[in-house]
Amino acid sequence: MSHNCNCGCSSNSSENGKDLLQIITRPDNAVATTRTEIRISGMTCGHCVASVTEELKEISGVNDVEIILDATGISTATVSSSTALSEETIKNAIDEAGYTVEAINA
Repeated sequence: MSHNCNCGCSSNSSENGKDLLQIITRPDNAVATTRTEIRISGMTCGHCVASVTEELKEISGVNDVEIILDATGISTATVSSSTALSEETIKNAIDEAGYTVEAINA
């Protein structure tokens, strides 16, 4: 079977009559992402969101932080990172911002 793809080959058969298959590996440049959901109490305003976001973004491997503020209850932070984050590291960051971790779901 031949094809016309302008790549310079005119056939997919080798000199022995066997099919040729060239595999070209390419590095996977996509970054694997781990998402961690954190339930946080004590947050009541945009300043709270900014403080928690800043502390979480300082953790090595964190790519993004999204927070849904519930000023009357438990807020939810979703952290995207290139590696899994330890609960201790997360709790320390939230504590540094002045708030309390209620739950962590990785």
